[in-house]
Amino acid sequence: MISLESGAILILSGPSGCGKSTLLKELYKSVNKYYFSISTTTRLPRVGEQNGVDYFFVTKEQFEEGIQKGEFLEYAEVHGNYYGTSLKPILLALEENKLVIFDIDVQGQDIVKKSELNRYVTSVFITTPSLEVLKNRLYSRATDSNDVIEKRVRNAVIEINSIDKYDYIIINDDLQKASLELVSVARSAMLKTSLFSKDHIVSKWLN
Repeated sequence: MISLESGAILILSGPSGCGKSTLLKELYKSVNKYYFSISTTTRLPRVGEQNGVDYFFVTKEQFEEGIQKGEFLEYAEVHGNYYGTSLKPILLALEENKLVIFDIDVQGQDIVKKSELNRYVTSVFITTPSLEVLKNRLYSRATDSNDVIEKRVRNAVIEINSIDKYDYIIINDDLQKASLELVSVARSAMLKTSLFSKDHIVSKWLN
């Protein structure tokens, strides 16, 4: 099992339908201490989704009040709805030396990397082998209307052009291969020199 001496942040981005949720389930089997950052959103719950488990569901007014109070690490408006990440549980998880896992979009990743938490961050963009494969997955899972799917497809075309902003990219064509790659990225995220105190390491090494 992976065990941390210092908290770290792993950002996952990628179009809806690329398989992030499935890959995360595989990653959890290899991570000892982690906190999955649950987003707050103004969109309505889908069938089977639970408040506080899948998302924190709030009204637009509540979300905008949180923005004014500076309660979000990052937030963005996507498909006409707000999505954001509450800062308080993130800081607590880092203090507890956990791997903090974010599933956020390109805009959110940009904001986090510009924040004071950037030294903790490793980012990976996950995608399908092609746009056609993505379309097939979105339509076959039948969880959204055709209009929503088309919006997701258009957004995916925009997001794929931001892959150079990420540390790693995973093409999710083979689940087992992609899962192993994600575990490798998580391991590297927890070994970044920026997570550790040079003075502490050198002192310990000399003694």
